[in-house]
Order: sequence, then C-alpha cells, then structure tokens
Amino acid sequence: LFLATLTYDTLRFEYEDFPETKEPVWILGRKYSVFTEKEEILLDVTSRLWFTYRKNFPAIGGTGPTSDTGWGCMLRCGQMIFAQALVCRHLGRDWRWIKGKRQMDNYFNVLNAFIDKKDSYYSIHQIAQMGVGEGKSIGQWYGPNTVAQVLKKLATFDTWSSLAVHIAMDNTVVMEEIRRLCQSSVPCAGAAACPALQSDVLYNGCPEDVGLRERLALWKPLVLLIPLRLGLTEINEAYIETLKHCFMMPQSLGVIGGKPNSAHYFIGYVGEELIYLDPHTTQPAVEPSESGCLPDESFHCQHPPCRMSIAELDPSIAVGFFCNTEADFNDWCQQIKKLSLVRGALPMFELVERQPSHFSNPDVLNLTPDSSDADRLERFFDSEDEDFEILSL
Repeated sequence: LFLATLTYDTLRFEYEDFPETKEPVWILGRKYSVFTEKEEILLDVTSRLWFTYRKNFPAIGGTGPTSDTGWGCMLRCGQMIFAQALVCRHLGRDWRWIKGKRQMDNYFNVLNAFIDKKDSYYSIHQIAQMGVGEGKSIGQWYGPNTVAQVLKKLATFDTWSSLAVHIAMDNTVVMEEIRRLCQSSVPCAGAAACPALQSDVLYNGCPEDVGLRERLALWKPLVLLIPLRLGLTEINEAYIETLKHCFMMPQSLGVIGGKPNSAHYFIGYVGEELIYLDPHTTQPAVEPSESGCLPDESFHCQHPPCRMSIAELDPSIAVGFFCNTEADFNDWCQQIKKLSLVRGALPMFELVERQPSHFSNPDVLNLTPDSSDADRLERFFDSEDEDFEILSL
C-alpha cells in the first residue's frame, strides 16, 4: 500500500480524488474498478487530448482575437471530441500517452491538426472562421449543435483521416443515410490492396469480387454526432440511464455540453457523477520547437479529472460515436436497439432504417420563409438563447 501511495503521489493523484466505490468507472467504453485499476483510470484520462483556452496565438483572421478565453470553451470541447475520433482512427482506443515517452509520428499528426494556427485542420482559427457561415461571429459562444456542424465541414478537408461525419438531426438516426455516406465515393481499396484485380471489371469503383478485406476498406470511418435536448431547463431524469449507457459502448466518443461559458467534454461516469475534461484553463499557445517537435505536455490533463452530478448537466448536449468499420456500426445499432428494451431508460433518440416521409416535407416544420431549417434547429439546440420557448416549435 505504501508503494502504491508513492506511485499515486508522483502522478499528483490522491485517494480522495476518486470516490472509493464498488461502482464501476466507465471511460469511453472501458470499464474500470477504482480498487484495482486506479492507475489505469488516470492513464486513460491523461491520454485523452485536452484542449483548453490559449492566449497569444496568431490573430484569428489576421486581425481578430489572439486568445479564446471566455468564449472558446465549446469550440475546445468540439476539438476534444473530434481529437478522440482521430486518436481512435489513427492510434486506436488502446493507445496511451506516457509523459516523456517518444510518441509515434501519427500521434503528432493528430495533435498538429488542432494546433492554434490558421492552417491546422481543426484549429480554433478554422472553427471560428467556419462558424461565420453558421451565423456566429468570431468570438461568439457556440452551442453543441453549431460546433458539430462546423467540425463536419472542416473534416471534408482532412483527407488524411478520410472521415464520414454524420450529424443526426431531429433526434433521429437514419441507418440508410449513414450507410450511403460511409460507402459513398470510396476509391478502390487502393492499388496496394488489390493490384492483381485492377484489370477486372470495376464495380462501384472496385472489383466486383474483392475479398472481405477489401470490402471492409470500402467503409469510411464514421464520426456520428447527435445533438440532443434532454429536457427544457434541466435534464429529464428518465434519460439518465440511457446517457450512462452511451459511455459504456466501445464506440463512445463521449459527450459535449454545458451552459454558455461553461462547456465541458464528458468522457465517462461513476455512480451518479459524470467525469469530464474542463477547457477553462488559459495556457500560452504552443509553438513547435525548431526541430519541428511539438512540446505536448500541456495537451494532457495530468491531474484527476473533474466530476459533477449527472442531474446538473445542462439538457443541451451532443453525443458522439466512432465506428471504424461497418461491423462497428452494425454492432452500435444492435446496442441501441437493446437499449430501448431497458426498463426505466427513456431513449434519447430514435434509430430508424430509412428517412420517415414527413421529414422531407418543409410544411411540417412550419418554417416561415425567412427562417431556415438550420436557424430553427440552432434556436432549438443552443442553450445560450435565454428566450428559448419550446412552444414555438
């Protein structure tokens, strides 16, 4: 025990920081015991990319803000949930960051995609400027839906990750839409994968009789983001069990949410408490060193994660999942269907095979000519609107 205490001490980890409970700790689809796996829990949390407010980065748009303190927390949470997708895509869920240990190139490639400069795929610069198209001026607070929409647009430029990003609106996940998205415009698994078959008849850009391995490569890895409103001003208790189950799924990317100016990235739960990474710390912007190496310690939260009661969660959230293969997606669908059978768990969203016919009818949305679908959903999902009124829907 004495040795264990020393170990935790060096990790700035104290026993009282995590409740001594028989309840399992769930972190992004992994189950841990507080009694036997405390170090593993902390290592898993520390390995997540942690993005916080930064100061003294190049001005956004050339003349804009050089810090995102006070307004960028939801943008940072969006970066964290997306970084988790990129980690799963390029490094795998089992990858761990160990301080001082030389990391592989792919790790730095992922990290570089989020660095505070205009040419990083998912930098605060890119998110803030892309948000202008979503009606958000630079420096304005985002809701979970806005940041999801912006990340989806930015992901199209990230050819290295080649992700299919789907945002399920109206609390409905349409399986057919996702399959179409993930199977669309996929080049043949590549000359490297099936050189002998290149002269054969091409079907859908790929040889018709490609083996299972090549067919698996015909699925773009999926990032599924589901903006939800789980109550009016506070979370409806009936959703809590379902929300917990989301953190148990191996496909879990966690949840982004929170009130204006206090967005968090939720990565798990223990008992009735959510475990989260908090972006509300201002750190200096990081410059790559002259050797091109990136000092990366400030991108990992090396103290025990924050916790809060699930009941305090703001009802406006976005839940994320990552399905690397079609089998992962099919498995996820099965788990969601099973979840609808759990007693006392109210489904947070609906899973349907194809688009219900009423969706495509704009009259049902009751839209006035000057208000677009996006505006309506934005008003619905962003908890920053003080005059939010469900009746107007």
